Amino acid sequence: MALTRLGLNQSINLASNVTGTLATGNGGTGGTSFTAGITMYDQWRLDDDLAGDHTPIASNLERVDTATQSFIGSAMTQSSGIFTFPSTGIYLVKFLCVQNANSAEDYAAFAILSTTNNASYTTIAQGYEGATTGFAFGSATIESTVDVTDTSNVKVRFDVTQANTSNRLKGQSTKNRTTFTFIRLGDT
Repeated sequence: MALTRLGLNQSINLASNVTGTLATGNGGTGGTSFTAGITMYDQWRLDDDLAGDHTPIASNLERVDTATQSFIGSAMTQSSGIFTFPSTGIYLVKFLCVQNANSAEDYAAFAILSTTNNASYTTIAQGYEGATTGFAFGSATIESTVDVTDTSNVKVRFDVTQANTSNRLKGQSTKNRTTFTFIRLGDT
């Protein structure tokens, strides 16, 4: 890099001549390293409706793939409704549920569950959607952070319990209705 000051042309080797903490404006403490921001964003959805209870939701799942929709970094993977993270880190996990109630006073309970041992799951977020008239539509969003310290053991799944087995989670293969979103926020 060349610097010009008062007509002098001097070269500075940044790799060997600049060390320490970088100064930060407005009285900041400076930084010694920087991250690239969001390095992973992935979204999945139901590609068709699902009726009744699902613990976990294991069918009608697809990675969002419609034109103009995209992702950042490595993909989540899923097997039988169990989602595996591509790398360690702190993730924001969101579950948007769209429900079609079959009759009056129906409801559905939605949950995000996580495991740290790839075996026993604990509910980390829960929400409800209810209807007071027949054939009503509604939606609910729940979310939580997940500290993924080990990609072999820390996983998530999504469950739904419905008051009426004819209630449906709404899905569509060309647009988002019920979705599952994963954003890596930073290092663990």
